Amino acid sequence: MKIVLLTVVAAVVLIGLAVVIMGVKALFVKGGKFPTGHAHDIPELKRRGIGCAHRHKEP
Repeated sequence: MKIVLLTVVAAVVLIGLAVVIMGVKALFVKGGKFPTGHAHDIPELKRRGIGCAHRHKEP
């Protein structure tokens, strides 16, 4: 039982650490936000003509 608890705690800590590391700009910079993962927001994918499978409306 101890090994399962240790594994769960370690997983939660690692996931939390990963979120904090990826969100440094969003969490610690005024006006910062998480980077987008959508293909339509990535210049190189736009240049190659690759778009999102998810259809969205352009503003």
